Amino acid sequence: MLDFITWTADPVWFHIGPLAIRWYSLAFMVGFLVGYEIEARIYRHEGAPERWLGILLMWTVAGTIIGARLGHVFFYEWDMYKQDPISILYVWHGGLASHGGTIGIIIGVILYSLITTKRNPLWTFDRLVIPVALVGGLIRLGNLMNSEIFGHATTLPWGFMFLRSREWNELYYGQACHPTQIYEALCYFTLFAVLMWMYWKKNAEERTGLIFGVFLTGIFLPRFLIEFIKNDQVDFEATMALNMGQWLSIPFVLIGIGLVIYAMRRPRIRIDFPDRFADEDEKPRKKNK
Repeated sequence: MLDFITWTADPVWFHIGPLAIRWYSLAFMVGFLVGYEIEARIYRHEGAPERWLGILLMWTVAGTIIGARLGHVFFYEWDMYKQDPISILYVWHGGLASHGGTIGIIIGVILYSLITTKRNPLWTFDRLVIPVALVGGLIRLGNLMNSEIFGHATTLPWGFMFLRSREWNELYYGQACHPTQIYEALCYFTLFAVLMWMYWKKNAEERTGLIFGVFLTGIFLPRFLIEFIKNDQVDFEATMALNMGQWLSIPFVLIGIGLVIYAMRRPRIRIDFPDRFADEDEKPRKKNK
């Protein structure tokens, strides 16, 4: 039987001179690199152009970072940032919101679809959200390494005492708290496995919007429920029946359920799988020596 966990992990992985490389940054980098490889395998499987991948990566990275930052600014601390708008650019000071990141990715994918693929954005969403679920789990592990975004006090044996956290020392010193970062990470990794199974074993991509709908529901319904045992991010949430994270999750859950119903009521669209990039023959061939 566990007897609480004293968490003292250093949020910094290593230093390069004065530059600190944090585990949180590593989670982002590994997530995007592995996600790119998964997406490349999917695009090749379906015969999409390889050149689309790099363009999608740029839209996704930009949408994630810009959306997550602006989401935090406008959803949680606008009263502070409107006094000093230039500080919005200081992302190294912290402050990213996953709901904002989701909105940023959605906008990026719509623009990517209009400009590059000329396809229904749902085509991209159904394929992109598979690695995004993996990235979400890795980011929550990054939050764990930062000793941030944890839950209320608990007497459960797997509770964590976050000794490096100023918030924990001020509010819960001597008490273990719910490691909600781990709860969310486990949910997202499970969702990633389910989405991979749906795509590779059940050809769920042949029902347009189904994978995206399962993703939205599988990400934001657990998020809504776990918020009940998480600490408020900002003071004004203390007076709310549901906190900001929960209110922001509800529309995504409803959209996800709606997409699942929409997809299951429509016939399958049969897809050919050539297992080669559409532009593979356009690559310059090596000259024989």
